[in-house]
Amino acid sequence: MEDPRLPSEAFLRNIDVHELLPQQEPFVMISRLVKFDMVSVVTETDIKEDNLFIEDGAFSSSGLIENIAQTCATRIGYVNKYILGKAVQLGFIGALRNLEIFERPQVGEMITTTVDVKEEVFGMTLAVAKITIGHRTLVETEIKIAIKDVVS
Repeated sequence: MEDPRLPSEAFLRNIDVHELLPQQEPFVMISRLVKFDMVSVVTETDIKEDNLFIEDGAFSSSGLIENIAQTCATRIGYVNKYILGKAVQLGFIGALRNLEIFERPQVGEMITTTVDVKEEVFGMTLAVAKITIGHRTLVETEIKIAIKDVVS
């Protein structure tokens, strides 16, 4: 078994993201976890025609924001499940700052979402996020996520 703090991309790609997220279909907005360390996480998402957030053949602004939030949740879910042995926790968007949407991805494209944690304190995570397709930047923002403590 490899060290869950330094997982290989192959290991991450084989994880069912449904195990890491509180959301379930049809509200799951990521396809795969491809990179994890304690400060960064990267997901990939296939933009499919049957996605709830498709508007005029493209992924909506709301879908892009939800994709970023779920990428944050994937990181928290991975830490809880594979490192701490805890249950999935609920998270809520506390704030978005400096949100810039340059382009919306089209059905059939695959986006890559990168979230880099800047600070974690008292159940709040402040991070910067970027969504890309290849070298094209589609979205950039800062996001604040609040984590709800699980009560046993």
